[in-house]
Amino acid sequence: MVVTLTTVHGSRQYSLNQLTRYGIVLFVVLAAVSFFVATPLLWKTSDDLEELASDHEQLAQDYEMMLGSQQLYKSEMDELSTTLNTLMDEKAQLEEENSRIGALNQSLDQSLSGLESLLGLPVSENMTEERAEELKVMASKRLYFLHMIPNGMPILSPRVTARFGPRIHPVLKKRHIHHGIDFKASIGTPVYATADAVVEYAGYHKQSGYGKLIILLHNFGFKTYYGHLNAVKVKNREFVRKGQLIGYSGNTGISTGPHLHYEVRHLFTPLDPDPFLAWSMSDFDSLFSKVKDVKWASLQEMYPLNQSRVVQEQPSLQKEISSAEK
Repeated sequence: MVVTLTTVHGSRQYSLNQLTRYGIVLFVVLAAVSFFVATPLLWKTSDDLEELASDHEQLAQDYEMMLGSQQLYKSEMDELSTTLNTLMDEKAQLEEENSRIGALNQSLDQSLSGLESLLGLPVSENMTEERAEELKVMASKRLYFLHMIPNGMPILSPRVTARFGPRIHPVLKKRHIHHGIDFKASIGTPVYATADAVVEYAGYHKQSGYGKLIILLHNFGFKTYYGHLNAVKVKNREFVRKGQLIGYSGNTGISTGPHLHYEVRHLFTPLDPDPFLAWSMSDFDSLFSKVKDVKWASLQEMYPLNQSRVVQEQPSLQKEISSAEK
C-alpha cells in the first residue's frame, strides 16, 4: 500500500512501512518528553504531600497536648487567678513572686492564712511581713520539688487493679514482685508525665513484657515507667514537662487487658508509687517518712526544704526526715 501526498511543490509517495516507522519514532519521542517532564512534577508533588502530612501530624500532636494540659490545670488556674489578684492588693511585696506560687488548689482562700493552711502549717494570729516572706519562699521551694520529683496521677482512671508488691503474675502464673501500680483504662486513654523530665526510652520494649513503653528520667535520680501503651507521643531525648501528654494507654506486651502500668524508681530501685500519687502541696512532708529507700537527709542538706523559722514552728519535718534515713 502506497500513500501519495501532492502539494504545490510536487508529489511524494510513502509506503505503509515508512509511515509506521515515523509513527513509532514520534510516539517514542513524545513518551520520552512526557517522562522527563512528568517525573520531576511527580517528585515535587510527592514531597509536598509528605510535608503536608508531617505538618498535619505535628498540629494534631500540639492540639492533643494542649487539651491534656487544659484538662489538668484549668480549674487550678481559674482559682489561682482570683487568689493572686487578692494577694497583690493585700501584700505588695509578693507581686514579683506570684508566678512562682504555682498550682494552688481549691483550699487556698482569699488571704495568706489560707496559704498557711495549704502548706499544712498552723494559722498565725498576726501575719507579719517576715512571716509572709517565709511562706512565699516555702511555697516556691515546694512547687520546685513538686515539678522535679514524680507526683500525682499519670492517668484519669477510677480504678487500681494491681498494687506494688508480691503477687501471682496474671499471665505467667508465677509469683513475682509487681514493681508498680496498674490503672484500669480503656485503650486510648491519655497518659501524662508526673514531673518534668527527659525521655530516656520511648518505643516497643520486648524484653520487659511492657510492650510500648516510655521511661522518663527526672531530677535527683528518679525515673517513671509507663507500660502497655497503645501509642507513644514523645521521642528519645525529648524534654517534657509535668502534665504533658506523652502517650495513650493500651494492651501491648504481656497483658490480660487494657491498662496502664506505672512505676516510680530511684536509680535502679523500684519504689511503691502510692506515696508519690498522694504527694501534694498540703501533704508535702509525708513523702519523706513514707519512702525510706531514698536518702532524703542528704537532699535536705543540699536544698533546705523550709526556712529556719518555719521549721521551728513545724519541727516534725526534721524528725520525719531523720526517721526516713533509719
